[in-house]
Amino acid sequence: MPEFRAGCGRAIVSEFKATVGAHWLAEMTNWNMKTLAVSFFLYLACIAPAITFGAIYEKTTHGWIGAVEMILATAWCGIVYALIGGQPMMINGGTGPVLAFSGVLYQLSETLDVPFLTFSAWVGLWTGVLLFIAALVDLNRYMHLATRFTDDIFSGLISTIFIVNALGSPTSDVGVFHYFSDGHKSHDDYRNANVTSVSPQRWLHDYSHRATALLSLACTLGTTYLALCLRGVKRSRYLAGPKMRAIVTDFGVVASVLTFTLVANLGFPDVETETLAAPDEFAPTFQCCTSSCRQQWPDDCPQLAAPHGSRPWLVDLWDLNGKGWVPFLAAPIALLAFILVFLDDGITWHLINRPENKLTHGAAYNYDTILIGIMLVVNSMLGLPWLVAATVRSINHVQAMAEKDPVTGKVVATQETRLTHLCIHLLCLVTIFALSLLKNIPVPVLYGVFLYMGIVSLGSNQFIERVTMRFMEPGNLPKRPYTSHVAPSTMFRFTAIQLGVFVLLYVVKTIKSIAIAFPLIIAACIPIRVRLLPELFAQEDLILIDGDEAEVDALLSQQAKGTKSAKVQALASSTTTLFEDQLEVGKTPSSSTLVLAKDSCKHAPPPCQV
Repeated sequence: MPEFRAGCGRAIVSEFKATVGAHWLAEMTNWNMKTLAVSFFLYLACIAPAITFGAIYEKTTHGWIGAVEMILATAWCGIVYALIGGQPMMINGGTGPVLAFSGVLYQLSETLDVPFLTFSAWVGLWTGVLLFIAALVDLNRYMHLATRFTDDIFSGLISTIFIVNALGSPTSDVGVFHYFSDGHKSHDDYRNANVTSVSPQRWLHDYSHRATALLSLACTLGTTYLALCLRGVKRSRYLAGPKMRAIVTDFGVVASVLTFTLVANLGFPDVETETLAAPDEFAPTFQCCTSSCRQQWPDDCPQLAAPHGSRPWLVDLWDLNGKGWVPFLAAPIALLAFILVFLDDGITWHLINRPENKLTHGAAYNYDTILIGIMLVVNSMLGLPWLVAATVRSINHVQAMAEKDPVTGKVVATQETRLTHLCIHLLCLVTIFALSLLKNIPVPVLYGVFLYMGIVSLGSNQFIERVTMRFMEPGNLPKRPYTSHVAPSTMFRFTAIQLGVFVLLYVVKTIKSIAIAFPLIIAACIPIRVRLLPELFAQEDLILIDGDEAEVDALLSQQAKGTKSAKVQALASSTTTLFEDQLEVGKTPSSSTLVLAKDSCKHAPPPCQV
């Protein structure tokens, strides 16, 4: 059972002292070239999904939440967290599971006939209360029951979503391969609406959707490939010295984005590529038809030449359409939202604080739960999307700030800083007032960044590695504790269980009608590992497959000592038998036998006498 720190809120106070209180000044003053490079890289990694998620939110919520709201939430939450957060290596952001849950809330609000933002605000308020209670009673201590089994499934799922969405999602039109479809929305502006038998031309201005698709594919794959190549420069023999190689590696993603942006815009000026659908000005996405602001312009009132105005920033909690029971109905729904947010945050924090990442400034699960709860409540009151710990962006942040051994590839140290987090989100804030500049970056280039982040995140995922081992020749498996000391059938049986949970999570997340069950399946991963798997596997095998590096090393050391002791005992037994046999036949034992017997008894457990 995890340790309980008695006293209401005592864990929050101790975590604040151990993290913010002890390391804030050092984390705010350790500026170097790496922090600058990583800030630009992760700015692109944060602003692009903010706009993309914002566009999906706008479609999912019928315009109540859009790109402006997503960028604003990303900026202010990131800046505040960078200044007072307990674990600055974590990046907050929009995620697919939370987006899917918001879609469910919108459908419920339509069914109940209450304004979406009001209903979402009440659910957010109840969720904030539950997060506050969870932090006070140190509920996060149960997150330490999560092992690599849960961590790898969750991080593998989020990384896979990044890769699938970069290449081509089967459930939406997001991804580079969708450009090859002439019905893709990015081709609409160049479509000839007046196709006739006399004028059969389908496209305007000699537009070719195939040329656009091919250039987009080249930009996506080129951005990813170049970023991966530059990432490996640090361990190569090229350039003048280690400092120069480190600079090239640190700025690798930024250089890749700039390179293929220039390739698309200057190298092929006649080939159109999709650009980010960034809004033209800073204002709420929802434009009202009337003063009541229940209908959206222009979809619901196309006869009006201009909107009545934008929706107010502050949500009216009592705009319930006469249904005073809605705040009480929001409470049980908030329980599901709480499970989703709590586990999404907890698993991501558990991932980045794994011992192999070499973070030394401490964790602050309960303190950060309070902060996330406050941010969620504020966003709910302003009609902004909920932000949680973004797994892939957080993992990439840690990996980018880490120093690795050139031979083993293992992390030897990680620079823990608040400056990258602060710079990233200050740039996001500036972007709100310069949205038109983002339209110069082709979307396929940003798909390349997503693909790169997904691939890099999967590189440290043992579950995915074991899945790929299933297709390898048994004699050529990589040397790992679970390949050298665990039977292959046992290892693959464990992996099959993980794969089953992984597929179930992906299916549930994808089907909108059951997406609300997603947090329950994530929550079930911990009891499956703690209660079910020990009944199916030996404890030693579970440690070797699913344990931390320290646990695995301790077990292997113990096994090595046991093997050595058994060998010594066998040697002592055989030597003593030889000694006794020589006595039985009336021979005087040889001096070598006598010395060997005495020496063996020194290292063997009793009884052993010569």
